[in-house]
Amino acid sequence: MSETTDQEKDWKPKHNPWLIAMVVTLAAFMEILDTTIVNVALPHISGSLGSSYDDATWALTSYLVANGIVLTISGWLSRFFGRKRYFLICIGMFTVMSFLCGLSTSLPMLVIFRCLQGFFGGGLQPSQQSIILDIFPPEKRGAAFGMTAIATVVGPVLGPMLGGYLTDNYSWRWIFYVNVPFGIITVFAVLALLEDPPWEKQKKEKIDIIGISLITLGLGCLEIMADRGEDDDWFGSNFIVTMGVLGALGIVGAIVWLLYAKEPLVRLSVLKDRNFATGMFLMAMVGAVLYASAIIVPQFAQQVLGYTATTSGMVLAPGGVAVMCLIPFVGRLMKFIQLRYLIAFGFFIMGMSMFQAANLYEATDFRHLTFYRVCQTASLAFLFVPISTIAYSTLPRKLNSDASALFSMARNYFGSMAISLATAAIIETRQRHQNYVTDHMTPARQEFSNYISSVQKTAQAHGLTTSAAHDFAIYRLVREFTVQISMLAYNEVFCWLGVITLFTVPICFLLSPNDTKNTTPAAGGH
Repeated sequence: MSETTDQEKDWKPKHNPWLIAMVVTLAAFMEILDTTIVNVALPHISGSLGSSYDDATWALTSYLVANGIVLTISGWLSRFFGRKRYFLICIGMFTVMSFLCGLSTSLPMLVIFRCLQGFFGGGLQPSQQSIILDIFPPEKRGAAFGMTAIATVVGPVLGPMLGGYLTDNYSWRWIFYVNVPFGIITVFAVLALLEDPPWEKQKKEKIDIIGISLITLGLGCLEIMADRGEDDDWFGSNFIVTMGVLGALGIVGAIVWLLYAKEPLVRLSVLKDRNFATGMFLMAMVGAVLYASAIIVPQFAQQVLGYTATTSGMVLAPGGVAVMCLIPFVGRLMKFIQLRYLIAFGFFIMGMSMFQAANLYEATDFRHLTFYRVCQTASLAFLFVPISTIAYSTLPRKLNSDASALFSMARNYFGSMAISLATAAIIETRQRHQNYVTDHMTPARQEFSNYISSVQKTAQAHGLTTSAAHDFAIYRLVREFTVQISMLAYNEVFCWLGVITLFTVPICFLLSPNDTKNTTPAAGGH
């Protein structure tokens, strides 16, 4: 065995691994928070910057596009700059861009800084995960991933709540300024605590221009297609068709290039490991359902129930608390139950909770809506840590950076796609139900005439004239009509999320039947 290999085998961090994990997780948490914190503030941003709500959504789209692209190539960037240096660059520039986003005086200015914020923020999660993989031995990774799980799950939950509170009580600009003090603290903490292991030192990496271009083209165009498709009439728009074609060509081209390049930007060989490939797919499904439901619930609360941004965000908070309480319990179960059984149980519970939530109605109160969300979020405790643990259990140590990049990309990119597609599905479903109900809402139907007559008589009894009473009856009918089709739309989307989740359950059994305690020591080595 060579001297270098001995050095790598015996390497341990100089400082407390848990302290390091806490610091790097704080950095990743800031980035995760910014994925959803802007959503509830978009109406305020559009009004303040003199733009339409539709144009203001580019502040979200630009972040997600840049973030998804960098997640994929972060492993290469980490090798190119050295992991510690790259991590510091990401934290520092993410903090600077957050400050500049808050200072923006026009929408184009905000979109540019949000794009750069997503670009630098994209490297934080995969770097954090690869750092945790390196500083903890395989038998302790489950507990370490528990800390990561709390940040990953609570971030999307806390985002709308914190964003709503800051927007309602201060200004939308504070959703960006809040990152600045935490970013500064994290930079100094990383400088003091973090060091690169021998296999993560800066290396002379060839710049893979073709690989970067194809990944940027593929992921960027597909995200734009998903995010703007509903607004531009999907494939009725030449712009959306162009984005779809370019996205597909970019993804296919990138896969072919990365498979045959001598020094690939991302080593797709990590997907030869069955546990990692299956775990990556399962984590993509977790990200999709987590982010989609985290958007749908507050959107329903605001648009249908009339909640404020702050109150709608509060609906999500107890779910985050439930996950934090359950993760230690699941950590104990992981010592006695095969991980694939825990994961399958988690997806089953998640699917059932989606069906449970597909019974929304106009009189749904805060308590019931919160209970639905707690049931949905609690299932994540059985998913995130077990999936993360088993996915890396049989990978060589030197592939941790590439694996972490792909793993984080799967969760975040599919999550951001799910946000766009879930929102579009609600609009499409509402339109379909509206067309159906409108065809049957005519004076020729007895139910229509009875409703108008009943409301009109009640209004007249309260002193309205015949004409005013009739107008009021029509107004009431239209309002009831709007609420009912919204109910149908949200319930149908929750049903589809439930179906998709349950179809994921059999895939869990592609994972190795052995849990981490039965994994051979070589699994985490070389």
